[in-house]
Parts: sequence; structure tokens; C-alpha cells
Amino acid sequence: MPDGAPSLTIETVDSLRGVATAEWDACAGADNPFVSYAFLDAIERSGSGTAETGWGPRHLLARDSGGTLLGAVPMYLKGHSYGEYVFDHSWAEAYRRAGGRYYPKLQACVPFTPVPGPRLLARPGPFADSVRAALADTLASLPKRLGVSSLHVTFCQADEAEMLEDSGMVLRQGFQFHWTNPGYPDFEAFLGTLSHSRRKSIRKERREVADQGIEHVRLTGQDITAEHWDAFFGFYISTSDRKWGSPYLTREFFDMIGAVMAEKILLVMARREGNWIAGALNLIGADTLYGRNWGCSEDHRFLHFETCYYQALEFAIERGLARVEAGAQGEHKLQRGYMPVPVWSAHSMREEGFRTAVAEFCKREAEAVAGHIAELAAEGPFKSKPL
Repeated sequence: MPDGAPSLTIETVDSLRGVATAEWDACAGADNPFVSYAFLDAIERSGSGTAETGWGPRHLLARDSGGTLLGAVPMYLKGHSYGEYVFDHSWAEAYRRAGGRYYPKLQACVPFTPVPGPRLLARPGPFADSVRAALADTLASLPKRLGVSSLHVTFCQADEAEMLEDSGMVLRQGFQFHWTNPGYPDFEAFLGTLSHSRRKSIRKERREVADQGIEHVRLTGQDITAEHWDAFFGFYISTSDRKWGSPYLTREFFDMIGAVMAEKILLVMARREGNWIAGALNLIGADTLYGRNWGCSEDHRFLHFETCYYQALEFAIERGLARVEAGAQGEHKLQRGYMPVPVWSAHSMREEGFRTAVAEFCKREAEAVAGHIAELAAEGPFKSKPL
């Protein structure tokens, strides 16, 4: 720590309930809703992210000599690799074949949430960077100190990735599709930047949804009722059953975030003949709209695109938000204006031989990812490079 920096005591706790809301949020800031106390606490108290589900909280806290919380990392002791979206199943299998026990491992992240954001949370002030560096060094050392196979910091910010690499961790690069708003006055202005064929295609898709008698409603704050959450949870369960076999989030989770952070929520609901048939959950950040979960009870052409993408873009334009991030995977997003951007994770391994193997894998993978990003960007839907 630099001269004058406070001496830090760093510890782990197995629940957020031992941390005051205000002191956690003073470190987390207000830009990204996923690292807020309200969101992370709802994951725990709803029974969604607990030791019983393989997500045992092990949050890292850094306090000064007076007990003030200066830094934190949302962290979990994992008994599996589900709900992370940075896939390491092949690493786990290789570790097992070598005679090791990969689980439990440590995961610094927001559970079930493939959204880039801060992971090294620090209270603003002259020593914030020093606190973050101390957190990074601690994370890098934890596998050896605690006797676990590895620690993984997923969907961290680019500057944090550099800090974690400096601490000795291995970086892994992936990519997502994000939409950027240079200041469009309306949706038509956005369409005007696209090639003729893509502009025509999007208009056709939106028209076909409307012609099927489907109406969309955008709800925020107190306009979201228990009726909406009941319907949305049904859609979420249906989609989870088809994709993963079991849902990650409980019904109580949605009630909790609806009660404590309703103004940060955009719920897009679709109805036909008076019945709700689909919904998409988004969270609202300081300058970004984050698409999270979606589901439906009826299959209609282009319903997914309208509910998840076009409604989100219209809302972001109306609110003057700079970006829409639509989550993991989905190259179909490219032709709807969402462009590929790199995302980062960092990994610390207890065994040096395993670290060497992972580092070589990540190096080769990063070269392939960078090439794929360049190829996708060249195939984008814009008449010219987006502003």
C-alpha cells in the first residue's frame, strides 16, 4: 500500500446479512445494479444462491483499523460450474483425470448473471485503487491459502482484468453483443443507420408480431404488480426447463427485487387476446440497460426479437441510455444492431502445472476469439461503421 494508505484487515463472510446495506453500496456504487446490496441479498435470502444450491457465499471484505468497509468482492464457494456462463467444465475434467479434486472452487461474480461489471468494489477516495489492488492480490492467493483448486473472477471490467493479471492471475477473453446509442432521437433514426435489407427485415419482423395481435407493455417501478411477476415466473420456469432442466432463481427472488429496486427494473410483457404470453426482465443501470431473462407460453414468429431486443432499444433511446447489453451468446443479435465486444475473466490456480496448462489454453482461445470478433464486426448490419 502507498504511503499514508490505511492498514487493511481482509476477511470472508458467509452472508451479506452481516454487512450494512449502506457500507456495501458505498463500495459498490450506483452504476451497476447487479453488484448492489439489494440484488445480491435477494439472491441469498430467496434461496437462489446458497450453499444448498452450490453457491455458498464467501464475500471478501476489506476494513480499515476503525472497522470502516473500504472494499469488497462478491464471492461464492461453488460445488459445480453451473450458472456462470464462462465454461470451465473441460478444466474440471482435466483436473479430475490428473487425480485432483476441482470442486469446491471459488467464484467472484454475480450468480446466474453474465453481465460485465465491477468485481473489485472499493469506496471512492484517494486510496480506492490501492484497496482494489489489495483485493486483487488477496484473490490471487486464496486457492493456496484455502486449499481449493482455483478461483475465478468472471465478467470483470477491463481495468480490473489488468489489475488481476498483475497479481498473477490468468486472463481469459470472451465476447458478447452490445448495442451502442450515439444519441438517436427515436427508433427510426437507429434504423436509418442500417443497410436497406436489415432495415426492411426489422420493420417486417415488428409488423408481423403486431399483425398476430400481440401487444407489448413496458413496466417499471410500482407499475409492476404480483400479477406480472406470477406470469413472468411461469415464462421463466418454462424456458429454464427447456434450456437447463431446472431454474436458478426462485419465485421469491422476483418479489424481493420488485420490493427493493423496482425503479431499476424494466419488465417487458407481451399479451394476446387479453392473456400474457411472454416477458423479458431487464435491469436499468446509470447508462446501460441490461437484458437478463425471458420466457414465453406461446410460440410466435419474431416474438423473442420484439420482446427482448426491439422493446429494449426503444426504451434505451427514450431514456437516453448509452448501451443495451443483451447477455450471453446469440449471434442473431448481430443483425439487429448488437455488435461484438470483448469480455474478461481472470483465474488463479493452486497447482502451478495446472496454471501453466490453463494459461496456454487461454492464450490460444484469445487468439481465436479476437479473430472471430473481427469477422463478426465486418458482417455487421450498419451502412457504415456505427458512431
